[in-house]
Amino acid sequence: MGSIVLFGPPGAGKGTQAQRIMEYTHLPQVSTGDMLRAAVKAGTAIGLEAKSYMDRGALVPDDVILGLIKERIEEDDAANGVMFDGFPRTIPQAEALSQLTEITHVLAIDVPDERIVERICGRSTCGTCGTVFHDVFNPVPEDGCGCSQYVEKRRADDTESTVLTRLGAYHEQTSPLASWYEERGLFHRVDGDRAIDEITTDLLNVLQ
Repeated sequence: MGSIVLFGPPGAGKGTQAQRIMEYTHLPQVSTGDMLRAAVKAGTAIGLEAKSYMDRGALVPDDVILGLIKERIEEDDAANGVMFDGFPRTIPQAEALSQLTEITHVLAIDVPDERIVERICGRSTCGTCGTVFHDVFNPVPEDGCGCSQYVEKRRADDTESTVLTRLGAYHEQTSPLASWYEERGLFHRVDGDRAIDEITTDLLNVLQ
């Protein structure tokens, strides 16, 4: 097996499925966001270059991101490939990535926009213990969450208009990319609006 790309809109459950794919394939997960933060913290040459863009709120250029990826896939645990989460986002990134590692599967977790809005906008967290709840799927018990003091916290950007804006940007970015990978026979869509185990089964069947 070569490297895998995992696609999905915010709130599609990529994090959960990524863990299960990693257990099955033993490929390390590569998140460019995590790598950028780690490189900045470590003060590497690429990290310092990335920080200069991030500090002024600019997008980190592709060549910097790809430099980080090149370093990462040369590590021992990446000998059989890696699983990319949230990268590539554009066709030029995909073309450059194909020069660094062989992509054998592109997995897309599809969830309708209205379901994503429902999932994200219903989230809340206890500010005391960190337990995550959902208005519909996992409501807060009447007597609170069992910790010393239940304090409801909601993310300021978990509003319908913000989520729809994020989804619009996601579709705009990934639609051309999906077509690019489909032309190469690598793109696989999986229905993500089902039970978690059913989604996992379909993803692993694709990889088999």
